Amino acid sequence: MKSLRARAALAAYRGLGLAAYPAISAFVLLRAARGKEERARKSERYGYASAARPEGPLIWVHAASVGETNAMVPLIKEISRRGIAVLLTTGTVTSATIARSRLHNDVIHQYVPLDLKPVVRRFLEYWQPDLALFAESEIWPATIMELGNRHIPQILVNARLSDRSFRRWASFPRIASALFENMSLVIAQSELDAARFQELGALPVLISGNMKADSDMPAADSLTLARTRSQIGSRKTWAAISTFEGEERAAAHVHKALKSRLDLVTIIVPRHPERCDEIEEMLAAEGMIVARRSRNDAVMADTDIYLGDTIGEMSLYLQLTEIAFVGRSLTASGGQNPLEPAMMGCAVLSGGQVGNFRESYQMLARNGSARMVRDTEMLAKGVYYLITNESARHAMIDAGMQTVHQMRGALTATLRGLEPYVNPLTMKARLMPRNGALTGK
Repeated sequence: MKSLRARAALAAYRGLGLAAYPAISAFVLLRAARGKEERARKSERYGYASAARPEGPLIWVHAASVGETNAMVPLIKEISRRGIAVLLTTGTVTSATIARSRLHNDVIHQYVPLDLKPVVRRFLEYWQPDLALFAESEIWPATIMELGNRHIPQILVNARLSDRSFRRWASFPRIASALFENMSLVIAQSELDAARFQELGALPVLISGNMKADSDMPAADSLTLARTRSQIGSRKTWAAISTFEGEERAAAHVHKALKSRLDLVTIIVPRHPERCDEIEEMLAAEGMIVARRSRNDAVMADTDIYLGDTIGEMSLYLQLTEIAFVGRSLTASGGQNPLEPAMMGCAVLSGGQVGNFRESYQMLARNGSARMVRDTEMLAKGVYYLITNESARHAMIDAGMQTVHQMRGALTATLRGLEPYVNPLTMKARLMPRNGALTGK
């Protein structure tokens, strides 16, 4: 009876999705108008393919945004190396750009279909995936149920559940169980994540560690890096990266507080580059002189802020400094990935609201490579201390690199867990080489 009620609730979800279809369509059009969807490719969101389905086995990998896409790159390359076609779906324009720049011809990229039964059905009937891999916390009820109905194995990899997501799913245990019983496997980042998935009904569950520690940063353009370093010269630098609303203003206030004592360039890299026009207006109102990377502005002697408003160039920005504040942690909550600045040789500062990356921050802080700040004033003091204390800064940098090295191994553990599903497809690919597209599609 409980299972029937849960399935009835999921059926109601699918029905509500269909009823809301006109509103969802309007929302997609609005996002396209704001540059958050590629207008020429918005039909992909409705399950209409814009590429040919290759012959042979195909694995569907879904990574919602930039962080998940970067984490999946080594896994995708390993699957592709085995001769298996990979269909990668993402949900943002930014992540699509990352996919193109880092994976080139290793994948077929499409935007993820809306979680509506007819849309998902259209998508699956065309692509016919042999296996579906979802990154981190991508749980879409209509998609999961449709894959289950078609007996397509589906696996969560690098899986995690934030405190908020776990509380939400735990409030509906029957629905959670009815969904997670469709999962063939969950490969979780940590023991806490594994326990949470098990409590919600997922079986079996393995622990891999965080695959973001196994994903190397793409190299910065050497000419751009050398030119910008030359422009900055001997001036001191620090960076506020992956910032959300309010944190750019905090970075500006830090710059103002330190400018009288240091010849300083502050690097700001917002999480969403489309916000940079309004950010530049705010900085100008604060009396700041801004150079923007997208305009190829030079960093002049009087430049206060170097605004990193491009996609896929985090390596460039991090190689211009040795101190990085990681955003979505001071005026927004959840945190952003601290492993990227740590592996790029930066001492890490962060606000305290980092629940989505709790384990990574705990390991970094335990080893002395990350420090938490309460407010803008404490951030300014932390930046000043690290700029003026070379030995302390380098100790944090060394500890961060060692911590990331210790955390590596998640990719190997993930591949081991995937072997029963991937190995038969590898054999099938070898027996049936890809040499074209399926006909009749």
